[in-house]
Amino acid sequence: MIKYKRILLKLSGEAFMGNRNYGIDEAVLNEYALQIAELPSIGVQTAIVIGGGNIFRGLKGTSLGFDRVSGDQMGMLATVINSLALRSALITAGVKTQVFTSIRMEPVGTFYTREKASEAMSNGEIVIIAGGTGNPYFTTDTASALRAIETEAEIMLKGTRVDGIYTADPEKYPDARKFDQITYDEVYKLNLKVMDLTAITLCKENNLPVLVFNMNKKGSLKSVLNGASIGTLVK
Repeated sequence: MIKYKRILLKLSGEAFMGNRNYGIDEAVLNEYALQIAELPSIGVQTAIVIGGGNIFRGLKGTSLGFDRVSGDQMGMLATVINSLALRSALITAGVKTQVFTSIRMEPVGTFYTREKASEAMSNGEIVIIAGGTGNPYFTTDTASALRAIETEAEIMLKGTRVDGIYTADPEKYPDARKFDQITYDEVYKLNLKVMDLTAITLCKENNLPVLVFNMNKKGSLKSVLNGASIGTLVK
């Protein structure tokens, strides 16, 4: 039995780099595509939001001399590049996929509306929503929460390089303790860097659960959908 029938999958741009310092690792991209390509056949309706940190991060632009608005707009374009790459990999894997953009960018992608995206999901297509919220000062975590709520996803799955939320960065602190489940308020109180506070607030106010898991482990996405107790659930 599939636990969730409609999901929003958030992927970080950094994860696309694999072991590289920049850009897209084709092996990681294709592995993600193979995991995602299974979802329509098991009855899971899927929307995806991807970050752009492997190409350009808006906040980094300010340290390079760009104003914040221009930097964030460049970051939005980076998410479009990642979305087009994933669409290509998914189509190669034999899955119908559409890219929607939060700003008008035809013919690169279809201008996003909740109705069009939901219709495509209902028809068994993978929907990738690029360009963040279309506004500066908002992260792709916030965009993910917003699109999940708009498309009535049952849960937001955040695929990362670690297997959940810890008391500290497990890559730096080996004694860090992993949470199996945590509340939104505890995320605030402990100042855990799960998502930015705007995204957490959106999820809390709309009762949207978030599951953080290791997307780099083969088969992990399908395991989550089958109800396996992996990752950390925020609710």
